[in-house]
Amino acid sequence: MDDEDQTELLARLQMLREQHRDLDSAVEALEAAGSTDLLQIKRLKKRKLQLKDEIRHVADKILPDIIA
Repeated sequence: MDDEDQTELLARLQMLREQHRDLDSAVEALEAAGSTDLLQIKRLKKRKLQLKDEIRHVADKILPDIIA
């Protein structure tokens, strides 16, 4: 992997982490406000899990887990 690819992956990883944090804040705010829109909360949590998987995938590309 060249430096340009690694730079792109790092930028993508940062963006995904920010999105995950934003969703986490949104879920916390809805729950704290006592929102009754459980479907919306469920969708946000599902998207958070998808982002978490994508974060893990991108991070593995940057630093692969190689067992020697």
